Amino acid sequence: MDLSEFISIPGEKPLDRLPADGGLTNIFRTIGCIGDSLSSGEFEIVDEQGQHGYHDYFEYSFGQYIARATGAKVFNFSRGGMTAMDIIGEFSNLNHFWDRGNACQAYILALGVNDVRYCPLGTLSDIDFSDWRKCRRDTFAGAYGSIILRLREQESRTKFFPVTIPGGEGKEPEKWAEKTAAHAAILRGIEEKLDNVYVIDLLQYAPEEDEEFRRNFSLNGHRSPAGYYLTARMIMGYIDFIIRNHPEEFREAGLIGTPYGTGRLI
Repeated sequence: MDLSEFISIPGEKPLDRLPADGGLTNIFRTIGCIGDSLSSGEFEIVDEQGQHGYHDYFEYSFGQYIARATGAKVFNFSRGGMTAMDIIGEFSNLNHFWDRGNACQAYILALGVNDVRYCPLGTLSDIDFSDWRKCRRDTFAGAYGSIILRLREQESRTKFFPVTIPGGEGKEPEKWAEKTAAHAAILRGIEEKLDNVYVIDLLQYAPEEDEEFRRNFSLNGHRSPAGYYLTARMIMGYIDFIIRNHPEEFREAGLIGTPYGTGRLI
């Protein structure tokens, strides 16, 4: 039997393989998707008068494509226009974000596009890694860090997959590139500080979102159905890559959310 589909391969990059069934993403049976319009299957419509309308169709979100591919239960903790600061506000309470009954084995955090446009990004110093209550609430870094830290209180073994912003967006490419690089640096800093955090670095490894990409995968300023499906395939492929390269860190994934653990691995 050829096990190469299930183990690490020297020299392989994160998006070299995009298994249609999600590959080892299947080890998670509950997944939460935290994000904005690009996590919500939002379609941008332009009417005859040139007015833009924005409509969240969650069944087209990358999270629900993942649900259909893997059979996992996937929660959309997302809405168009969200920032990290919005998430930790009233939105999280209204959507039962912190309810233990909604706790997931894994979370995919795809926040940032609105944050880099409209909010102060802040720095890692805005995060108190010992207590989410002491994080700053008025910067992206502080709010984002508090989301992860508060969810970790529900289950310390939960896996988190922060997603960087792909390149090629924005009317001012140089300024956009600077902001997305700063955003990615914050996510990598959180990854270095906390265990069970694994950055999905679409900025480095995803295709550039150039004119050809938009022709195939965009609907006005947002994704088309094909674009959300591609996003799901990339995220599943990346998670599969991470698990194959760190199998020892995922051996107890099935016990996340249960009172059981081996205590030690042999």
